Amino acid sequence: MKFKSITVIILTVIITASCGTKSTSHGLKVTFADKKSEKQIDVLIDGKLFTTYCWPDSVYKPVLYPVNTSAGTEITRGYPLKPRAGESTDHRHHVGIWLNYGNVNGLDFWGNGSTGKWGIKSGEIKHLSVEKLSEGDGEGSMITNESWVDSTGAELLSERTEYHFIASGQARIIDRIATLTATGDTVTFKDTKEGMFGIRVAKQLQLPAKEDIVLKDASGVATKVTALPADQATGNYRSSEGITGEAVWSTRAKWMDLYGNIGDEKISLVVCDHPKNQSYPTYWHARGYGLFSANPLGAKDFTQGKETINFKIPAGQSATFRYRVIVNSGADLTDAEIAVYSDDFAKKY
Repeated sequence: MKFKSITVIILTVIITASCGTKSTSHGLKVTFADKKSEKQIDVLIDGKLFTTYCWPDSVYKPVLYPVNTSAGTEITRGYPLKPRAGESTDHRHHVGIWLNYGNVNGLDFWGNGSTGKWGIKSGEIKHLSVEKLSEGDGEGSMITNESWVDSTGAELLSERTEYHFIASGQARIIDRIATLTATGDTVTFKDTKEGMFGIRVAKQLQLPAKEDIVLKDASGVATKVTALPADQATGNYRSSEGITGEAVWSTRAKWMDLYGNIGDEKISLVVCDHPKNQSYPTYWHARGYGLFSANPLGAKDFTQGKETINFKIPAGQSATFRYRVIVNSGADLTDAEIAVYSDDFAKKY
């Protein structure tokens, strides 16, 4: 059986205050504040912080955190890096925007740093270098290099990630393109729900709930998640297939919309899958408590055991996953507006 090289195009985040547009906004300068000594690089649009690429030791992977709308509203949860009053403190590995997986050659990269706490073997994604920073009018780009390693430091995968930060009117766009290469033996992503491209949102974008829930990870470890009432949690999901609310979990869809309010600001956060990705349209590990994740590799949990994937990257070969995220400020995007972004994304890569 022949394996083709696959490319991982990870994410496009679009934050907009009006209807989407495909053209970039000339005059909105995209610049970077290189703070490698602080293990971060700030992304600025028109001088305002959009997001920060950072790699804190306590997070065990590079993340985009925080992520702000064009109005300056933070859509990501603060905990554990900068906790805010009233936030839940479950799942401390849910930080900002990230891409990893729960079982890679038997190592847990999803719950990074859990060795010793839960007694399971963890992996770590180490930031190695920034290969390129390119500022521009309406768009800036960055290329980074990472290494997926075990507890001894031995590398399983090398990662090369390309980011494009784009300003389009009131929209803020991130195209993240990451290529994973098996640098040693064949790497197996064993089927699990704990993956793959994730965002942990601010509490206001959670779905309201009447009672606390207890969730168990793949090792059976239980975590309590505190319920938030409708006056604190305003979010709701809607998929490309017309499914809404908590029912979107485990379903497949081309895109998923999470919409709600933070203060007086209406926000729509959409993640789009790409036709070239594994398992398109992807399964959604999207939870009401604030985890918003697309998982193309975890069919077993989502199909009650009817399907299993166990995705592999053969030694020396590469794999790619493409995702676009849209965060619209001021109104929930309509299906037609989301389709414009989704179609554009499919054509672009």
